[in-house]
Amino acid sequence: MFVHNKQLQYTVRVATPNPGLANLMLEQFGGAQGELAAAMRYFTQGLAEDDAGRKDLLMDIATEELSHLEIIGSIIGMLNKGAKGQMAEGVEEEADLYRSLTDNGNDSHITSLLYGGGTPLINSGGVPWTSAYIDTIGEPTADLRSNIAAEARAKIVYERLINVTDDPGIKDALIFLMTREIAHQKSFEKALHSIQPNFPQGKLPGKAEYANIYYDLSQGEENIRGPWNEGAEWQFVDHPQPAVDGGDGRATVQLADRDFQVVQQMASRTLSNPLSNPVTGADLGSDIANQQHH
Repeated sequence: MFVHNKQLQYTVRVATPNPGLANLMLEQFGGAQGELAAAMRYFTQGLAEDDAGRKDLLMDIATEELSHLEIIGSIIGMLNKGAKGQMAEGVEEEADLYRSLTDNGNDSHITSLLYGGGTPLINSGGVPWTSAYIDTIGEPTADLRSNIAAEARAKIVYERLINVTDDPGIKDALIFLMTREIAHQKSFEKALHSIQPNFPQGKLPGKAEYANIYYDLSQGEENIRGPWNEGAEWQFVDHPQPAVDGGDGRATVQLADRDFQVVQQMASRTLSNPLSNPVTGADLGSDIANQQHH
């Protein structure tokens, strides 16, 4: 059960409308790293979770992300207040109104015209929100790692938004939202490591002879070594040659006699003649061009 509280989780104070800044803020409203994507990620994970502790964690954070969606949406609404009224009532001359929506190179005229200065579920480039942003796979040790990365990406976007505004009230609210991303990362980290073992993800351990091999497949002058490919746990293969399993590196399949005959028939019908040099449309076009030139 969800119950809406009319008070925001954090107070929003916007000094002055700014439709261009509102457009940038849409990244955290309807963008890939935004609050709706986070809420749906954790909500859908929580619904399917069998562990009572993780289910509670996921539903709590999903609900908080909806609260954050309300905060960022309220900021966008306040930043768009002037443009919304101007677009609705047409109180400015056409040229002045257009300039007010496109000053400083912003694209707010798109959201202002299409959405009336509202809070559409799009990102800052106008791309509609999509559930394709949710990459849940249904394995907690994989999903928790993905959640940690999602919170980290959202934290970086908030940092960038903080850097493009000098409005102290907006900065204050964005710093709160950014900080909560850090808190969520910590919770997800703790939940991940409360599962032991948690690596590799899933049940199957992998094939031992390939688990600790590093293939140096980026050939060039520099060959940097580090803890990711160096040390007692790693076998470093300098010039790996196919096939690394010791086979001939070819793809084969066992076909039934009937299928084999059909494949052979198709191959024969579509056989290329490497000795031919057919005249093509490109050749004809070149001849016409040469004739016209002469």
